Amino acid sequence: MELAHSLLLNEEAYNQLGEVQKAEFIFDWLRYLEKLLLATSRNDVKEKQKTLVEQLLSLLNSSLGPPTRKLLAKNLGILYSIGDTFSVYATIDKCNDLIRSKDDSPSYLPTKLAAVVCLGSLYKKLGRVLGNTFTDTVENILKAIKSAESQGRYEIMLSLQNILKGLGAAAAPCHRDVYKAARSCLTDRSMAVRCAAAKCLLELQNEASFMWSTDLDSVATLCFKSFEGSNYDVRISVSKLLGTVLANALISKHPGAASRQSIRRVSLEEVLELLGTGFLRGSSGFLRASGDMLKGTSSVNRDVRVGVTQAYVVFISTLGGAWLEKNFAAFLSHMLSLVSQSHPKATQVQIDAVCSRRCVLFILRATIGGLLGEKAQIAAAKDLCQTIWKLKKIVDAVMSDGNLETRLGSTDVAASQNMLVCALQELGNLIHSLGTTAAPLLQDSSEGILDSVIEVILHPSVAVRLAAAWCLRCIAVASPAYLTPLLDRCLERLTLLKSSPEAITGFSFAVAALLGAEKHCPLGIPHRKGKIILTLAEDLLCSATQNSRLSAQRTQAGWLLIASVMTLGPAVVSHHLARVLLLWKCVFPVSPKDLETEKSRGDSFTWQVTLEGRAGALCAIKSFVSHCGDLLTEEVIQHLLPPLSCAVDLLTQLSSILKTYGSPLKTPSVVYRQRLYELLVLLPPETYKGNLCVILRELAADLTAPDTQVAAPTFLLPPLCHQNDLFLLSPLLQETDHRLIEEQLLLSNGIACGSLEYDPYSIYEKDVEADSVPKPLLPTLSVISSAVKLFGVVCAHVGEAQRLLILEQLLNAIKHTKGARQQVVRLHVVSSVSSFLKYVAGSKGNLGPEEMRRPALALVMGALESPSPLLRCAAAEAWARLAQVVDDGPFTASLAQVSFDKLKSARDVVTRTGHSLALGSLHRYLGGISSQHLNSCVGVLYTLSQDSTSPDVQTWALHALSLIIDSAASLYYMHVEPTLSLIIMLLLNVPTTHAEVHQSLGRCLNALITTLGPELQGNSTSVSALRTSCLLGCAVMQDNPDCLVRAQAITCLQQLHMFAPRHVNLSSLVSSLCVNLCSPYLLLRRAVLACLRQLVQREAAEVSEYALMLAKESKQGLTPDAKIREIGLEGALLALLDKETDHRLCQDIRETLNHMLTSMAVEKLSFWLKLCKDVLAASADFTAVTCVDTMQEEEGDKGDDASVLTTRNDDRSHLFPNPRWATRVFAAECVCRIITQCETAHGAHFDIALAQEMKKRDSRNDFLVLHLADVIRMAFMAATDHSDQLRLSGLETLLVVIRRFATVPEPEFPGHVILEQYQANVGAALRPAFTSDTPPDVTVKACQVCSAWIASGVVSDLNDLRRVHHLLVSSLTKIQAGKEALSHLYNESASTMEILAVLRAWAEVYVIAVERHKNHKQPLKTTTTCSEESVRNGSYSSDGLIDLVHTDLGTLSRLWLAALQDFALLSLPSEFASQLPIEGGAFYTAETSENAKLHYYKSWALILHATALWLTSTGFVVADPDEGASNLSRPVTPTSMCQGSSSGATVKSPEDVYTDRFHLILGISVEFLCSLRSDATMESITACLHALQALLDVPWPRSKIGSDQDLGIELLNVLHRVILTRESPSIQLASLEVVRQIICAAQEHVKEKRRSAEVDDGAAEKETLPEFGEGKDTGGLVPGKSLVFATLELCVCILVRQLPELNPKLTASPGVKASKPQILSEDGSHLVSAALVILSELPAVCSPEGSISVLPTILYLTIGVLRETAVKLPGGQLSSTVTASLQALRGILSSPMARAEKSQTAWTDLLRSALTTILDCWDPVDGTHQELDEVSLLTAITVFILSTSPEVTIIPCLQKRCIEKFKVTLEIKDPMVQIKTYQLLLSIFQYPNPAISYPYIYCLVSFIMEKLQDIDKKKPKDTTELQIFQEGIKVLGALVTIAEEQHRSQLVASLLPILISFLLDENALGSATAIMRNLHDFVLQTLMQIGPQYSSVFKSVMASSPALKTRLEAAIKVNQESVRVRTPTSKHTKHLGKDSSIQLKTNFL
Repeated sequence: MELAHSLLLNEEAYNQLGEVQKAEFIFDWLRYLEKLLLATSRNDVKEKQKTLVEQLLSLLNSSLGPPTRKLLAKNLGILYSIGDTFSVYATIDKCNDLIRSKDDSPSYLPTKLAAVVCLGSLYKKLGRVLGNTFTDTVENILKAIKSAESQGRYEIMLSLQNILKGLGAAAAPCHRDVYKAARSCLTDRSMAVRCAAAKCLLELQNEASFMWSTDLDSVATLCFKSFEGSNYDVRISVSKLLGTVLANALISKHPGAASRQSIRRVSLEEVLELLGTGFLRGSSGFLRASGDMLKGTSSVNRDVRVGVTQAYVVFISTLGGAWLEKNFAAFLSHMLSLVSQSHPKATQVQIDAVCSRRCVLFILRATIGGLLGEKAQIAAAKDLCQTIWKLKKIVDAVMSDGNLETRLGSTDVAASQNMLVCALQELGNLIHSLGTTAAPLLQDSSEGILDSVIEVILHPSVAVRLAAAWCLRCIAVASPAYLTPLLDRCLERLTLLKSSPEAITGFSFAVAALLGAEKHCPLGIPHRKGKIILTLAEDLLCSATQNSRLSAQRTQAGWLLIASVMTLGPAVVSHHLARVLLLWKCVFPVSPKDLETEKSRGDSFTWQVTLEGRAGALCAIKSFVSHCGDLLTEEVIQHLLPPLSCAVDLLTQLSSILKTYGSPLKTPSVVYRQRLYELLVLLPPETYKGNLCVILRELAADLTAPDTQVAAPTFLLPPLCHQNDLFLLSPLLQETDHRLIEEQLLLSNGIACGSLEYDPYSIYEKDVEADSVPKPLLPTLSVISSAVKLFGVVCAHVGEAQRLLILEQLLNAIKHTKGARQQVVRLHVVSSVSSFLKYVAGSKGNLGPEEMRRPALALVMGALESPSPLLRCAAAEAWARLAQVVDDGPFTASLAQVSFDKLKSARDVVTRTGHSLALGSLHRYLGGISSQHLNSCVGVLYTLSQDSTSPDVQTWALHALSLIIDSAASLYYMHVEPTLSLIIMLLLNVPTTHAEVHQSLGRCLNALITTLGPELQGNSTSVSALRTSCLLGCAVMQDNPDCLVRAQAITCLQQLHMFAPRHVNLSSLVSSLCVNLCSPYLLLRRAVLACLRQLVQREAAEVSEYALMLAKESKQGLTPDAKIREIGLEGALLALLDKETDHRLCQDIRETLNHMLTSMAVEKLSFWLKLCKDVLAASADFTAVTCVDTMQEEEGDKGDDASVLTTRNDDRSHLFPNPRWATRVFAAECVCRIITQCETAHGAHFDIALAQEMKKRDSRNDFLVLHLADVIRMAFMAATDHSDQLRLSGLETLLVVIRRFATVPEPEFPGHVILEQYQANVGAALRPAFTSDTPPDVTVKACQVCSAWIASGVVSDLNDLRRVHHLLVSSLTKIQAGKEALSHLYNESASTMEILAVLRAWAEVYVIAVERHKNHKQPLKTTTTCSEESVRNGSYSSDGLIDLVHTDLGTLSRLWLAALQDFALLSLPSEFASQLPIEGGAFYTAETSENAKLHYYKSWALILHATALWLTSTGFVVADPDEGASNLSRPVTPTSMCQGSSSGATVKSPEDVYTDRFHLILGISVEFLCSLRSDATMESITACLHALQALLDVPWPRSKIGSDQDLGIELLNVLHRVILTRESPSIQLASLEVVRQIICAAQEHVKEKRRSAEVDDGAAEKETLPEFGEGKDTGGLVPGKSLVFATLELCVCILVRQLPELNPKLTASPGVKASKPQILSEDGSHLVSAALVILSELPAVCSPEGSISVLPTILYLTIGVLRETAVKLPGGQLSSTVTASLQALRGILSSPMARAEKSQTAWTDLLRSALTTILDCWDPVDGTHQELDEVSLLTAITVFILSTSPEVTIIPCLQKRCIEKFKVTLEIKDPMVQIKTYQLLLSIFQYPNPAISYPYIYCLVSFIMEKLQDIDKKKPKDTTELQIFQEGIKVLGALVTIAEEQHRSQLVASLLPILISFLLDENALGSATAIMRNLHDFVLQTLMQIGPQYSSVFKSVMASSPALKTRLEAAIKVNQESVRVRTPTSKHTKHLGKDSSIQLKTNFL
């Protein structure tokens, strides 16, 4: 294919190829040429132009396929537009000659078509350049159209469209001729020609004004005719033409002066009337229509009505939303008039009425819902409401007429009913789509929307009553706050108007609809409503018999209410189940005998009521089974069995009852059957196994019954066909935007579409899409549908003999009927058998014995050759299912063989299509059957797919081939190349008019790409050729005019991009996606978005850039809707999201945007924020008003707040004119995501100083903190909107902002933070959320924001804080009355949620207040940072915050305790349910406890922490200040813990109350921590541990824990588990802190017991004292019973995790080498240090014997940590773990147990061993020297020497080794080690006990002296050496002090010479280095200290050595002089201190 890539055609390469390859080669060359021409310079093109033109024209004769000729024509156009146009006329003449040719042979056709296409392209590209040649051309083409076949007519129409487009107004002379030709083509028998003609006329009307003026009527009539017998594409094209022409007629500017005759302007009324004519009369003329009407035969063709409906939508959309707003009233009245009785045509038959209503609703939804913004929609809703009022008045006037006859027969009532249904349903849909944004509309009493809807419920027509009920349901879903009030109003009216039949049915419908809305309202309805409604239903059922006029209505209403109550779910129904079971039992006779007696009694009316009642009861049972599955226990099923078997008995009697009582019972009996079948489908078959055969017989009779006349395959078969096969049948079965109206065309003319009045019980069901009205079919159809489903289940469960019998019976039934009846019976039977096979296959069952196969096979076989494509499709599926359930190789092979034989022999389309799909289905369900079969299948299907005489056969064969490719997978590799060649060949040659063949080809190509998979990345020649072919196939499909083929192309490219991304040209793919982004075809838009979603996961930035480049390059906009140029692809997607209604597509758009945001938000920060801001700015329209209102409350700085919030940027471009609330919610969520993305990016996003600096450096830098004002503004706009969802998103954004920016400082005002300036915004955003009418979920979120704001510490001024604080105070006041006081609008659990949220918010604030108070009380260091910090927090603030909370603490503490008690009760296991309080807890009711649990789970942890802190602050010793005098309106129980203060129980003592509280907190904590759920948050665990810490901070709880050892052990075990299961260091540290406190508590307890024992036994001997502490007298620690053992386990766990080397098992194993010491991470160090602190405390908890047991372990671990972490650090520092282990050692060594007489000996031995271990650390292990830090080890030795009793260290062997270590260390060259050694020695020498210090002095003093004399010789060179010397001198100085009198003189004598030798004389001092000078000063100072102390020794030494004396005197003299010199000159006297002190001490000589 590379050879094709040249400017001129490589004819040499071309001629060597075969036919198929030639076509590929040409197509590839032309594709390449198109790109090349645009990129080549004009001169180069001109050079080669002549040759190129010749080559291109020569191709005209080579019979090109449609895609190639289109591309050829395009290239010719481009070539002439770039190069010279001299030869263009010759080219045009040549094309015209080709067209004129008389050759009519099929082989010449492609040449003619190519010439036609070329002409179109040339004129389109060159236009007026071609002068007047067009008249001949057009004339020639129009002549050719007369003799052309369909393909020719199609191409000519498209070519004319291009000519018109290119010439514009210049083509005026031909307009009339083109118009005439296009008119005839618009009603052509070929659908593709009609579409092309519509496109041509659409182009023509741009310039030909006569189309929308003089010929307007005829254009309209023509379009109506074109709709007749049309398909979906024609309706789309022609409706676009009609809508556009009519819109132009209305708005176009007529050329007034130029035209001689003035053209009359067309008015809106006339245009609408014209459209209305088509809607009502179809395409027939008025006279003919009226004639038909008189005969009563006419019914408007549904195709026409649907087409006109789409034209209405195009018409209004073209005029636009603003136009619709102005003319809404006229438009609405016209739309409703279409269904009024004044046009009996549209509504005289129920079927027509339903279809017309559906069309009108579609128009209203598409225009009001699609074009109007929210404000305009609210206005539209008001207009609808006015219309409803008017229609209501007409009905009232008629109904008030006394004459009953006139009342019932009145045409007015009938006329109004369809109008009302449409108005009500649209009003419902409108409010539903507005959501809570509609709140102002509903609150507006002047409009009275709710009143109008409730009034209409009394309308005499059932359809209107149902529509009103549905409208109420929509209102309730949109604004959940109205659900309960509406329910109350309807119940009240129902109770009052029990005697009106309309009221009974109407209000029962309304109640049922509202109950159905409950599941869409998360906040629910009050629990007791269920009971009220059930009681009312019982009452209606019981009173039904009292009044025969009302009995039918009351029965229906009663059961409808019961059935709808079931939707409230098990929580409600479980309380009333017994009553309902009894009702079900009573409604059916007890035994068959009773049923017989019943039959003999009664009349037609009573049977009618009875059947309706029983059908209602069955419906209620069905509702129970589907909504309360959890309650369907064995026991309940047993209760249901008697009514069920009786219901089945009645089923068998129905036919005889019908015979007896006649036709009035016909409908009730059908409904009864339907209800019973629907119920049985839901129940497990075991429940009715006794009745299976009876049921099966009835089903068979129903399915073959003679009374069903009409076949309606479209509602029965689609569920039984495979989803992927449905596209073969009819585009109508595919999902489109027009599905609602197109559905009517699926049903044959005699069948009505679904409508609510056919089954009122569907009003409470959960519909598929929340906003569409349920559309149940007629009972006669529904009963068949249910029977088919049930047949599958029952037939699979009966005995085999019975099954065989029934299949034979069904087969005979088909044989014995004829004609149309046979079609109906066959449809029903095949559906049933398919259903049966599907059920058996799904449940992995088996068909049974062999004889069963024959009838099954015969049934399916017959259907495979049925004329109905849908039936063939279902039969193919059943054929494969049959093979699947028989599961026998030979049988499967025989089935395949049957199909082969049929395909070889048969020539008819039906057999060929049916059996080819059968082969495909066999492969789908059974995989590759065998390779031989695979070859045969592929061979047969290849042949069929090339049968150009029948596109249907090609379509089905190719689809079957795609199924085989999919299922054969790798087995198919050998066929890949030929298949691909076949696909390309067909793609290039099948006419584009056969779109369905191209769709199948697309599926095959997709399957092939999937089969090849990642191999497509390969570089071999074969793979490369395959890949090129795949890309070529995609390119052909991308150019196809059919949208679904283009969708296939995009899907194929998506697959290719996944497997071989390098080879897919991303820019052309993105351009193709952008062009189709706003396609009118839903499936194409879905394909585009699915592909985009995949692309942006990897290459978001590239995709975005390509889209923008493309938008800027393209001359005309991509599509009129996508504004990619202005707002990028991201903005276009947001705009699309706003308009799109398809849920799946919206989900894809959201995901695509999320991926793009994740990849690019940080780089394109401003762009994303601007997008979100533009979308959210729509909220500002409302907020500008609300802000000012809310600000009126603020007295202080009203102006400030208001101005901050209401300034609006009015000049913003309206890129998003009126975004819906859902889009705004998404934008607010995007803002949150952007903040989250920035968290992981550069730190400057949250540091304003750094951000500003980096922005200065490079203006392209962009950081979030610079946009903070915008972000807060967006959050504010969202938080104050009318839409509750948007308010929630806004508050969430505010919360994220507060959490992320709370600590960001404001550089301009040090000590302040950046958020401080936004206080006003935060306050104003929060205030509306605390008004009385705010829903609880918004208040809950607002509480969270409040507490976060107060806790963040942003605001330091108390007065400012009070703004937000008072909001929380108001909530607290509101909730004080407990669960009763809150709103009765929602479920009780909503009140629980709100109360707990408020308490949680207060808890958070209290916890923070206490923390700040604590931190503040700690003494502050007087550094600048601290003072800044204190300014920021302000002592005033930190105390102030606690003062703020303090005022409400009494109330809060009680409420917190109540909440915790509730939580404790709810956490109990289910077996304790009987012990729970019957009326519920303080804040939840017993019935809603399940829902309430969730809310408690979210809030309890913080409340627990706050309660613990509060109890701590009271110290557990003060009683509550408010105790007893509770200021709650209702006594809350917590303080008396489950004993209501109102009961006469004994009052507990404070001690008991505190014990209860202590156990409550402890119990909740332990219960939570010991079984941590996977969803437990870190926040909860941390809060729980902090609560325990707070609790144990106080003596009283510690004494409780200390005295109850089991409790302590349990707590330790729980904490151990927490440490094991949670890796977080913060949680582990908090756990260790609690462990430490438990050990402290135990220590205190042991001390207390010892003290009291000593006091009590003061007189007794010490020996007799009992031993306290663990281990008692034996020293044994029992695991599980020992606190110390549990603590050791926990500490070992922590230490071994951080330092695995401590594990003895690990280190003892032979292969393990001693590891180097290591530094732990900061977290690890903290954990190890905390564990060591706990270890060192343990001996104090033990008895002496016990301490001996634990000491080895403790020492091993402590020394182990020292050994493993003793790393040498610079500057001789010790690592934090070493410091901790040394402190722990000191603690252990100084333990009293070491000196207690019982344990002293053992301790001494153990401590000696420990010291030996430390000494051993120095020695090499296994010859490897460990790099341990000598200072650390030496310090450890020193700790031993100084902290233990002397006998541990004075034994010679140890003492000698210790001294040795000091010597060795002094020898180490490292100066820091020497310094530290001297310091340690100093501490040993100064030790008061001579037994310890003297040996060291004896051994080391002389050594030290030598070292110092060395320094004396060498003189110190740097500060470290100086420091060593100074430390040495300090040691010797200390020795002098310690020495005995007789030795002191020797010491001084030896010390003085060393010291004096460092003194410098006057000359030397001047030239000495700084170090020597410092040394001189130090020595002089030391001498002056020693001199006066030991003057006698001093004098004698001086006397004996005159040289020394002289030197000293000289030094002193110099010193004194320097002091004198410095004194007068120095202005500052601060330097005098040191010198003068020396001067004063020099007089000791």
